[in-house]
Amino acid sequence: MKRSAFITAMILACCLAAGQTRLWEGAKGAAAKVRLTAFVPEDCNGTGVIICPGGSYFWLDTKNEGALVAKWLNDNNIAAFVLEYRTAGKIEFVHHFRSFSRGTVFPDMLSDLQMALGYVRRSYPLERIGVMGFSAGGHLAMLSAELGDRDFTQGLSMMHSPDFVAAIYPVVTMSDERYVHRRSRRGLMGDRLMKSSALRDSLSLERHAGRGLPPVFLLACEDDPTVDFHNSMLLDSALRAEGVPHEFLLYKSGGHGFGANPRRQEGGTSLWQKSFIDWLNTLQYDTRH
Repeated sequence: MKRSAFITAMILACCLAAGQTRLWEGAKGAAAKVRLTAFVPEDCNGTGVIICPGGSYFWLDTKNEGALVAKWLNDNNIAAFVLEYRTAGKIEFVHHFRSFSRGTVFPDMLSDLQMALGYVRRSYPLERIGVMGFSAGGHLAMLSAELGDRDFTQGLSMMHSPDFVAAIYPVVTMSDERYVHRRSRRGLMGDRLMKSSALRDSLSLERHAGRGLPPVFLLACEDDPTVDFHNSMLLDSALRAEGVPHEFLLYKSGGHGFGANPRRQEGGTSLWQKSFIDWLNTLQYDTRH
């Protein structure tokens, strides 16, 4: 077993796992592999967070942005649910098969998250359930709020809007060529669909941050070498214009992909987790069942 896989397994073993669920029973293909792993502490405070790891919509960082996040949330008496949603895959990243066949594209990822939200609401006695996403997972987390009034599960889940969102160094725009993260755009839409300007606009978070969104916690680093921090600036401006309650932390340094791994955090990013907990504690309970 590789060292990183072993470390991840050990981290997961330290959490109080309530079990792993296949969200699409009877499904075939990529949907059959969608998993939600629950980590519920005995002294849970009534809050749950569905975690969406990043990975450019091609793969998932289930260690720094998954298992370690779950452990930290459990340490703060918060239930955690790591979602392994559908991604395009590493083979597609290299070979561009979706130029000729559908493969995994939007809205597959969002339907997975909506299924997860519905499952957690039905299965756990939690007072509020939010979504925390990293990088491309941050884009997905915000999509679940902005498109929360639309059902992408074909009627299988009717409770798919989060009570709050945490978008950590998120991908935001799919249409602003100055700042777009092209790899995530291709991962989300595929080589053929991403040519549609209408689809790019419809999936650009800054264009759909309307009133009525749940509270948002937003974080970015100015030296991010992967996702231009102006993505978060665009979202912050849109949320402010619409009066959406949110907290925006912009660090001078910190880079990208640190998640909840203290070994990859530097400067102010070592404090972001405490800032999130403090912010969460200020929120009024607003269940959107």
